[in-house]
Amino acid sequence: MRAIILALILLQSFLVNAAEYRVGVVPQFEARRLNQVWLPILDELAKRTGDSFVLVTSKSIPEFEASFQRGDFDLAYMNPWHAVVAYETQQYLPIVRDGDRKLKGILVVRKDSGITNVKQLAGTEIAFPAPNALGASLLMRADLKMIHGIDITPKYVDTHSSVYLNVALQSTKAGGGVKRTLKEQAPALQDMLMVLYETRAVNPHPIVVHPRVSLDAAQRISEALLAMTSELDAQKILAEIPMRRAVATNIDEYLPLTDWGLHDFYVPK
Repeated sequence: MRAIILALILLQSFLVNAAEYRVGVVPQFEARRLNQVWLPILDELAKRTGDSFVLVTSKSIPEFEASFQRGDFDLAYMNPWHAVVAYETQQYLPIVRDGDRKLKGILVVRKDSGITNVKQLAGTEIAFPAPNALGASLLMRADLKMIHGIDITPKYVDTHSSVYLNVALQSTKAGGGVKRTLKEQAPALQDMLMVLYETRAVNPHPIVVHPRVSLDAAQRISEALLAMTSELDAQKILAEIPMRRAVATNIDEYLPLTDWGLHDFYVPK
């Protein structure tokens, strides 16, 4: 009887401490794909923490940016520069990131263009998916100006695929992207292009928590995510983010980006 009473007390405490959290995700995929990736993760988190998690999708990156700058999300998955902006505007704190990779942007040109150095692109028009796309645009434009000292004219074409097509069709001499999206293009298109330059590497997208989430809850969620990465079935669903090996992180791993000149190229929402 004593064991039953103790179990009931523990269960009651577990339920009292449980909460519901709104989770935002940068729309790197369309909504259906986001749901396929994130709902199993949030279901697993709910089982492990006793909390409930509601996925809040955004139709566009600008809509996502406006939402986290209002503090609409309790938790969110966002790119590294978003993490800096979210900290500056709402004091969101990163708790978990992928420990197996870094994020870099690439600059592609046609193989037959004769361009072998970024200095040859001074004063030219370069295609980018959007102003605030981190690797493909923000990091690249900052590197070209701050490291190589060249001015270019950006042409925003909405998607990574459009960037590569613009370069292949010679609408622009170069374009910004990332290796993953280049590898997703048709082989014939890939064969026409080459990577001229890679940006500085940054830590990848973190999961962040709003300060209204208690420290105990944030720790509980972080520990659940870290535990998932060591279990095969749970690790497989995290890999869909992709987050192949979850590791603990903090804002100090992202604040150095403020010294890279990104504020000069970021378009606030």
